[in-house]
Amino acid sequence: MTLRRGMRRTLGAVLVSAFVLGSVTAVEASSRVYVQIGPPAPVVEVRHAPPHAGYVWVPGYYGWNHGGYRWVAGSWARPPHHKAVWVQPRWVHENRGWYMEPGRWR
Repeated sequence: MTLRRGMRRTLGAVLVSAFVLGSVTAVEASSRVYVQIGPPAPVVEVRHAPPHAGYVWVPGYYGWNHGGYRWVAGSWARPPHHKAVWVQPRWVHENRGWYMEPGRWR
């Protein structure tokens, strides 16, 4: 009986894990906001000297907020590690419309 009980627990854990991982994937895929009109041309920003050594300029971008595009101003940021490179957020077009891939440090 103990072997069967152990197998049932293992199988149950595998099924729960598969359900949770499948749910996370479904949530990530469904969390995209699709917009039918592409973003406007980027705003040209004037940047001043960095506040401290080691900071890099993270350019602004258009985000989607309350039914319209809104410019999010660029700023100086400190990279999380020495060789980190900022990957700018970008709008991607597919059949359902436009969606934004968020920016990130690479």
